[in-house]
Amino acid sequence: MRYLALDLGDRRIGVALSDSTGTLARPLEMFYRSSRTADFAHIETLVQQHQVGALIIGLPLNMDGTEGAQATWVRDYGSALAQAANLPVVFWDERLTSVEAEDVLRSQGREPGKQAIDAIAAAIILQSYLEHLRSGS
Repeated sequence: MRYLALDLGDRRIGVALSDSTGTLARPLEMFYRSSRTADFAHIETLVQQHQVGALIIGLPLNMDGTEGAQATWVRDYGSALAQAANLPVVFWDERLTSVEAEDVLRSQGREPGKQAIDAIAAAIILQSYLEHLRSGS
């Protein structure tokens, strides 16, 4: 099964996709948010195009593991998306993924731009989830 991961932000959404075996994640794209209707339509197109079976959505937890206002918003958005796309949604801890994405870009000699960071952060979220599935934890 293929998974699609989303890194939801106030202005942008980073998107990553797993391979068909559910083993490896790769950045797919970043797009600018406009409205839920437009966002959901775009995500549903990606789901159909890549034959996705589940959505993994980064959950912005506080450093102590608690949920704040942004996590509440993400849960609301993700739940509405699950209904619209008729797919299961898993919320997955995204703490420090943007920092890790910046490190990845710098290690490649690239300047960390926000567009690249969002998609790479989504891939990091997804890879973490896939590794969790493989470990059976």
